[in-house]
Amino acid sequence: MLFSEITAKFMEMEKTTKRLELTDILASLFKDAGDDLKNITYLIQGKLAPDYENTEFGISDKIIIKALSNISSLSEEEINKILYKNGDLGTTAYEIGSKIRQRPLFKENLTVKYVYDNLTLLARSSGHESTKTKINIYKNLLMDSSPDDIKYITRIITGKLRLGVANSTILDSLVLAFSDKDYSDAIETAYNFHPDIGYIALLLKNNDIERIKNTGPDPLIPFKVMLAERLKSIKDINEKMNHNSAYEYKYDGLRTELHKKGDVIKIFSRGLEETTMNFPDIQKNFKDSYKFDSIIIDGESVPYNPDTGELYPFQMVSQRRGRKYGITEISKEIPIVMFIFDILYLNGKSLVNLPYPERRKILEDNFNDNDYFKLATRIVSDDENIINKFFEESIENGCEGIVAKNTSDESVYRAGARGWLWIKFKRDYEKELADSMDLVVIGAFNGHGRRTGAYGALLMASYNDENDTFESFTKLGTGFTDELLFSLPEMFSDKIVMKKPARVNTKIVPDVWIYPEIVMEINGAEITVSPAHKCAYNLIEKDSGLALRFPRLVKIRNDKKPEDATTTKEIVELFKMQKKTK
Repeated sequence: MLFSEITAKFMEMEKTTKRLELTDILASLFKDAGDDLKNITYLIQGKLAPDYENTEFGISDKIIIKALSNISSLSEEEINKILYKNGDLGTTAYEIGSKIRQRPLFKENLTVKYVYDNLTLLARSSGHESTKTKINIYKNLLMDSSPDDIKYITRIITGKLRLGVANSTILDSLVLAFSDKDYSDAIETAYNFHPDIGYIALLLKNNDIERIKNTGPDPLIPFKVMLAERLKSIKDINEKMNHNSAYEYKYDGLRTELHKKGDVIKIFSRGLEETTMNFPDIQKNFKDSYKFDSIIIDGESVPYNPDTGELYPFQMVSQRRGRKYGITEISKEIPIVMFIFDILYLNGKSLVNLPYPERRKILEDNFNDNDYFKLATRIVSDDENIINKFFEESIENGCEGIVAKNTSDESVYRAGARGWLWIKFKRDYEKELADSMDLVVIGAFNGHGRRTGAYGALLMASYNDENDTFESFTKLGTGFTDELLFSLPEMFSDKIVMKKPARVNTKIVPDVWIYPEIVMEINGAEITVSPAHKCAYNLIEKDSGLALRFPRLVKIRNDKKPEDATTTKEIVELFKMQKKTK
């Protein structure tokens, strides 16, 4: 396939904000992709491979500007002025590319394979001369490309393609192109256990539905972890689970999935990022403690004091994420204990379709607690007094609260799902509102008075996982330190877009549109019906949605993707529970 055919589809997609139209355009592209299908699914995401392979382009905006200067008569300062004017490096590359047509546009056809192979060479370039090599590869691509191609190649490299499609939209388009909606759930489950859209695309193209249906956990390939809903009382939880539940401590650490296959041990975060290098102590201690041919376990890594057994807060373990140096030293200063609460795979056999009690029994049969690995503390009871006492003990022991886990025959491990098989209960939930939510920034309002030059407020959204949109829910203007407040324009500078992003659903028009990428944890007073916001629009009252009153920033959640944000369904449930107590 010619790369210009992808460019044409990208241009179509930029002209619409309707998800169904985006899905149709992508499906059409996939049908015509032929042998390029797998690579195209990656390029649409601005990537070369699935996230867990950690394939990065490793080229900064500054290097791209230098390359653009090299092939034009413009200085880097002049290019920066163009960039400042239009706010997008891809558009900047387009403008410059339109003026340097000093040779024939195509000495040979620019194919998808040619672009993908050169981008792979660019990403793999490392060492002393890597910057020069990356510049040369990028320049060669520019000289072989049309101005429109240049725009999208540049956006792919910078990871800012922003066509308004998420992975769920890509999956829907693949279903439309090659399969049937009847298999949508099976396809989503397969992707959650094997989160490689290129892999799923080839199975669908080959009509390998049986393999799709049988896709489960695979050692050394990260899965999307199972998530919990929330309720505000033990009574509500017992009723929701029909008194079929066990309760575990909810630890305040980093969600950790540990994989072993043969002699290889890998560790992944909830965001599918490989973090093995950040936790060499977990890797070594597991190898020293247990002898399994293959295994996948799910748990929480928590920093602790080995002398007292005291658990430290999340912030102390988060220091390890993204670090390349000093890991050995910080491992000694802040030891880690992994609390294991589930097992998905053992010695060649998937366990995900077993009920939770059977999976827990397998854990108990195969693990003995030591200084580095412990099973999550739990009880099995439906007695509210016993459970409340267990909850208080969890708080005393440095935890956030407890998690109820369904013990019925239906209590399978549902990768990537947030459902009523697991329900969390924290101290905050005892207030009128379970007020800690993870919301996505979708816009900003210019500041006035003391906030002139900064943003006065941010427009925040919930995530509607049924239609893959971000729905406006509140305006956030409090909880910021002065330092953070005045750093917001720079923080969002590369996320500003000129029009409302395709996946954003809001009546309120901010001064600045921000592409939905940043997640913030927010406290609030209560959830109210609001005609101004689109969260749960028409679900509670006609022509109205839901809004959060008196929101206040808790912290920025760099560990979460926008699709990990609090869902509209969760907010509706919280609103209903809030009304019950009034």
